[in-house]
Amino acid sequence: MSEQPISSDMLVGEIITKHPLAAQFLMECGMGCIHCPASQMESLSEACAVHGIDGDEIVDALNDYLIEHNS
Repeated sequence: MSEQPISSDMLVGEIITKHPLAAQFLMECGMGCIHCPASQMESLSEACAVHGIDGDEIVDALNDYLIEHNS
């Protein structure tokens, strides 16, 4: 099994920089503030908690999405 591109402790800004397709995916999941300054200091798990989203589900779904789109 290959390594997953995204982990819950990665900063949201880092994820968007490394995987630009992640921005649209996260916005569709209800995380519309991914481009705000806090995204540069906030982990994906922290951002999910703020938005009331299950972080583990988002990590799994985002990794599947990025692998599917070769990003």
